[in-house]
Amino acid sequence: MATQSKEQQETVERVMHEFKQGELETSAGKKVKNPKQAIAIGLREAGASKYESDEKNEENLGRTKERERRGETAEDTAEEGGGGDSRQSGTAAAPERTKEELYRQAKEKDIPGRSEMNKQELAAAVKKAGK
Repeated sequence: MATQSKEQQETVERVMHEFKQGELETSAGKKVKNPKQAIAIGLREAGASKYESDEKNEENLGRTKERERRGETAEDTAEEGGGGDSRQSGTAAAPERTKEELYRQAKEKDIPGRSEMNKQELAAAVKKAGK
C-alpha cells in the first residue's frame, strides 16, 4: 500500500467518520451504506485513489481541502445544525455573511429561536425582521 500524506490521512479519517455517523452521501445525494464505497469515496477525496492519475489525485485533494476550508463538508454542516445536507436550498442566505454574523444580527433584533436556526433560516429571519 502506498504511503499517504498527513492531509490525505486526515481526509480519509473525516470521510470515514461521516460514514460512521450516517452523514456521508454520494454525489447523487443518497446515504452511503456500504463501507467499501465509503473507503473509495475517502481515497478519492484524499487524492489517494489508485484508479486516478497523479494530476487528477492532486486536483481532487485540492478541491476537498478547499471545501473543508469553506466548511462545506457533511461533518461541518451537521455541527452547524444543518442536518447533514450540504446542498444550498437557494433561499435568502447572502454568501458574504457568515452564520456568526447572521446570528449576531438576529441577536441584535431579538429574534426568538435563533440558537436552533441554520444559516439559511437565520438569513431569512434577519431579512424578515428588517422589513
